[in-house]
Amino acid sequence: MALSKVNFNSLNLTPTASKVVKFNSSNNGLEAGDVGGSMVLISEQTASSSSTISFTSGIDSTYKEYIFKFFDIHPQTDDKHFHFNMSIDGGSNYNVTKTTTFHEGYHKEDGSDSGLQYNTYVDLAQSTDFQPLAYNVGGDSDESCSGTLHLFDPSNTTFVKHYISRFNGYNSGNYSVDQYSAGYGNTTSAVNAVQFKFVSGNIDSGTIKLYGVT
Repeated sequence: MALSKVNFNSLNLTPTASKVVKFNSSNNGLEAGDVGGSMVLISEQTASSSSTISFTSGIDSTYKEYIFKFFDIHPQTDDKHFHFNMSIDGGSNYNVTKTTTFHEGYHKEDGSDSGLQYNTYVDLAQSTDFQPLAYNVGGDSDESCSGTLHLFDPSNTTFVKHYISRFNGYNSGNYSVDQYSAGYGNTTSAVNAVQFKFVSGNIDSGTIKLYGVT
């Protein structure tokens, strides 16, 4: 039975050897239905020297959250940003105005450099440009990027369209780069299509899967 609230007063937060938290078994305790839903695979596309990958169906009012999963996205050209944009006209135009943030942790392969930083180079301020999800992705045969993009309530016609993403990329300078982006599409129109591409050159290979969250 799915429940609607957590009774925090019933939680025993004292760690023991066998448990960390004990939940009250009464009808105001915590159940799995309160903390997450099921992911339903809607569609998937696999690149093969593709200039773009666009999802022009399946993004509608059925779900409040959509998740894109990216597997081994490999650029045809070295040192290129992988980015995305949204559409409110079924994919005729990908030009939604966005305000975004971007930060990263990085570590060089030989251990000579590492750090954590906010990256103003790839954030946007009320721009219709494509938003980078992973940048400077390497084009060598073993280099790629993988990650996740969450798009929230895209069919809502009252509020702007929020997203968050996390990617790890094999950077062209031989860095592992853990990259976080978040922001909103500044439109109250329904977003019904999303496109992905590299800033130049094709998507040589890789798979993108689209899920709805119940």
